[in-house]
Amino acid sequence: MLNSIQFAINYLFYFFTSGTKHSVHSPFVYDFVCKVLNVRKNKPMYHEFELVRSRMMKSKSLIKILPLGAAAKEEETVPLSRVARRSAKSARYAELLERICEYFQPQIAVEIGTSLGISAMYQASALRDGFLYTLEGNPDSAKVAAFNFEKLEFKNIQLIEGNFDDQLPALIEFLPRVDYVFFDGNHSMEATLKYFELCLQKAHTGTVFVFDDIRWSDEMYLAWSKIKNYPAVTVSIDLYAMGIVFFRKEQEKEHFVLRF
Repeated sequence: MLNSIQFAINYLFYFFTSGTKHSVHSPFVYDFVCKVLNVRKNKPMYHEFELVRSRMMKSKSLIKILPLGAAAKEEETVPLSRVARRSAKSARYAELLERICEYFQPQIAVEIGTSLGISAMYQASALRDGFLYTLEGNPDSAKVAAFNFEKLEFKNIQLIEGNFDDQLPALIEFLPRVDYVFFDGNHSMEATLKYFELCLQKAHTGTVFVFDDIRWSDEMYLAWSKIKNYPAVTVSIDLYAMGIVFFRKEQEKEHFVLRF
């Protein structure tokens, strides 16, 4: 993981080199910027989700965290409140995920890395006819997420608990296709590329892949650089903290760094 100084340097470089809608000449990307990136909404359900987050941040419960992913070193028991503060997707980015799902309306959506379920609820709430499969490797986190889904009566989320290396291949084999994938699990280059290639098997010209924390480490940024250069990827959008790729065969290959 990068230190705070390197994060600051990287962000300043991104800020002064990123473009806005006025620098976009692709009609598809221009519409995406105007209708998704540059739109802020205040939906009643956002308040419900943030109440769930607030309760977890005030909780005195402890949960066990297994040594999974790039940042993990050993098993530890930590306050639920700490996980809610550090691991759950911020409201700003969770709302962006909701807007992406609302705009593209994927019928088969996958999230790799449920954590406590905040981002899953934002995404699933936008799916009118779609279904979200969300994977979580940590049993205690999965239990909290399942409780949150049940409390808010979500019927279009299936939580799959278990190691991503086992569960993701089985899920991808089961699904006829994938319309949308949010990659927010193991933040190592090897795992990110492996999961990307797995999901790519069921991607199509209308599929959207969203990668979280692309600048979390040099390794993650290298993974992002490799992904956006894959032959199947035609359009990629760098939002500093997130990367989005599309597989639109009718579009020339272009890469955008956009301010968000």
